[in-house]
Amino acid sequence: MGALVANADLLWQGFAATLMISVVAGILAFVWGVVLAGFRVSPIGPLRTFGTAYINVVRNTPLTLVFLFLGGSTSALVGIVVPVSRDTYFGVTINNGIVFAIVALSLYTATFVCEVVRSGINSVGVGQAEAARSMGLTFGQTLTQVVLPQAFRSVVPPLINVFVAHIKNTSVAAGFAATELVAVANRLSNANPGDVFVIFMGIGVAYLVITVPLSIAAEQLEKKVAVAR
Repeated sequence: MGALVANADLLWQGFAATLMISVVAGILAFVWGVVLAGFRVSPIGPLRTFGTAYINVVRNTPLTLVFLFLGGSTSALVGIVVPVSRDTYFGVTINNGIVFAIVALSLYTATFVCEVVRSGINSVGVGQAEAARSMGLTFGQTLTQVVLPQAFRSVVPPLINVFVAHIKNTSVAAGFAATELVAVANRLSNANPGDVFVIFMGIGVAYLVITVPLSIAAEQLEKKVAVAR
């Protein structure tokens, strides 16, 4: 416990970095996932093909390899190709490791968001889309104004579960120059080998502080949706 208290500033930096990566990558993953879901149900063949290929390839690729494919393990090359100034926001130093973690997690999590949203789209009655088209709405208008608003109502709980897993996946960034919670735990463990168990217990609690409220929200939303139906 003493190691955690003595390094509270480092622990906060890791917590803030994990939270920042989770939020920024989560927003980007949601937007890209909804776009991919639109591709999957699009009447345009090339878009459907791209969406299907993207989902099958990225979703079935280990997240660590996604980081590697983006160049996260070659920091020297990344520094040349995508130089990032080391600005600090809310105690988090933005470097190439943080940027690559956000990009990798966004691309990866979007595949799961896509499939959840697509299942919600498929749950909306076909008659809804047919009625919209009979009124002269285009596919894009039908999807955004008629289908998606109804689909989101039923997919919010499973989406939250996807983002809970997404938050835990930020731990992979520890191996790619991102100073988040697991990276902090590794650093403190190396410096305090006698407190390894306590350190990782503390890091586990920090993750629970983020994920438990989301899980509770998912349960409450699921009950509301069940009642509404």
